[in-house]
Amino acid sequence: MTDDARRHDRLDRIPTPGALNSLRHWTDAKSPLRVTFNYLLVLLARIAPSLRLRSWALRRMGVTVGEGVSWGLEATPDVFWPERVTLEDHCIVGYDAVLLCHEFLQDEYRLGDVVVGERAMIGAKAVVLPGVTIGAGAQVGANSLVVEDVPPGETVVGVPAEPVDRD
Repeated sequence: MTDDARRHDRLDRIPTPGALNSLRHWTDAKSPLRVTFNYLLVLLARIAPSLRLRSWALRRMGVTVGEGVSWGLEATPDVFWPERVTLEDHCIVGYDAVLLCHEFLQDEYRLGDVVVGERAMIGAKAVVLPGVTIGAGAQVGANSLVVEDVPPGETVVGVPAEPVDRD
């Protein structure tokens, strides 16, 4: 079984009724007021000059934020399910990175936790998909798409992100 299959096994699948795609049903899953509140906090976390203020905004929307987390400018947590994001101690989420905990599809939506391990680093403009764990001390290169778990200490780059060949 590949790591990608394990990620998919960890996702909660919620079927949606009718012919409309699942995004059309988001208000059945989340309160529009809560999503609006989260969105305002996301805006604050994206542009606040202070790391302390960014962490405060992330915690208010439900993100688990460890000690010494560095949240880059313009980085975006999942606005619908931020409570499914965990940022462990001293991790770095780079400029304009995106951590997604949901996938809206045609007949269902999928939810999965995203965990960024202790002292892990996510590069600028990287995207992490639902159900992915970035291990302790791992590194994700800029502009990468992370579709499977990254083992502790591993460095991955690319679309999809693959381990760096150290030979």
